[in-house]
Amino acid sequence: MPPLFFEPILKRIRWGGRRLGTELGKPIGSESDYAESWEVSDHGDDQSIVTSGEYAGWSLQKLVAERNREIFGRHAGRKQFPLLVKFLDANDRLSVQVHPNDAQAKQYDPLENGKTEAWVIVHAEPGSRLYVGLQDGVGPDELASHLQAGTVEQILHTITVQSGDCVFIPAGTIHAIGEGIVLAEIQQSSDLTFRLYDWGRLGADGKPREIHIEAAVQCTNFEMGPVDPVEPQELQASPHRIEALVRGDFFVMQRHTLAAGTTAQFTSDDRFHVFCVLGGSGKLTTGPQLSIGTTFLLPAACNDVQITAAKDLVLLEAFLPD
Repeated sequence: MPPLFFEPILKRIRWGGRRLGTELGKPIGSESDYAESWEVSDHGDDQSIVTSGEYAGWSLQKLVAERNREIFGRHAGRKQFPLLVKFLDANDRLSVQVHPNDAQAKQYDPLENGKTEAWVIVHAEPGSRLYVGLQDGVGPDELASHLQAGTVEQILHTITVQSGDCVFIPAGTIHAIGEGIVLAEIQQSSDLTFRLYDWGRLGADGKPREIHIEAAVQCTNFEMGPVDPVEPQELQASPHRIEALVRGDFFVMQRHTLAAGTTAQFTSDDRFHVFCVLGGSGKLTTGPQLSIGTTFLLPAACNDVQITAAKDLVLLEAFLPD
């Protein structure tokens, strides 16, 4: 089965901007609120569609149903592609929110999954911040009093980030993305979010956006505490550098950096691998040119492929754990 490229699914939300187009090459229109590009999605009606080759026009859902073994290999039998891969442009600050775990998600929607996610910063304006986790010792009562007073920011753990930083957000972690950030996100296939606090803002209709305090507090893991960027672990040195970023129950993330002129071989090892280009440019053995913003799926049944870097190439890789 060949490498698969998909049409991006673009989402317009009030906090978006235009950098999905200007920096990542996505086909945005003239509007100024493009917030998310869903790169690989098998979530309800949001279906990634193959752009070319033998499977052009096929949805990811159809591939899972009719080419299950070829897609999943050792993980065959799954009814849904388990990962949702996105790029986000936070032109404005996102709400403070929390995602449920698998068991909690089923209580709200039997068809949904929990949402553990991880981010890699592609671009950050100087001083850009993430809000990840509560400060040490903050419990339900203190959170409730700050919600009532509108001072939630005082108890959030805040970090300043730059390009290349990686942050792991297990389900149950209170978090928000600050303005001025473009990031790649790997997550469970879920769109279940509970908004805890929205900085006192009004929606497009002039009214406060819906807040889900009861559900958000119920899903919050108060033992999580502050969350800091992960420390990458070097698995292989240059000219093809490999770093381990995240190894969790739901996905593994690695980063590959290929020096210009370097060719590297990638194998499926009988499971799928998703790649996002975070920097530079290059070329697959077969397929289109690779540039920042390009995402592709190597199915389990894909033959080994070679990638050659034209400019220093940075690839984010995600796959399922053993």
